[in-house]
Amino acid sequence: MNAIKAHYDGKYLVPDEPVTLPTGKALRIQVEIVDALASESLYKLADLAVPTGIPDLAMNIDHYLYGHSKVKNAD
Repeated sequence: MNAIKAHYDGKYLVPDEPVTLPTGKALRIQVEIVDALASESLYKLADLAVPTGIPDLAMNIDHYLYGHSKVKNAD
């Protein structure tokens, strides 16, 4: 079963993101009201990303977090 996030605009159910469904086919839709506070607290990973300007952050995370020696670039 597919779950689709949507909202009701007073007349129609409107998907919150693109959906891929067969055109012209009958569908069975089960509606579940989601607590607004709970749904707003769900973040996508990209929403949490912060540009740091540190190009070697992934390679040298221990240096930046704990002061360890930097890892030499393998290039």
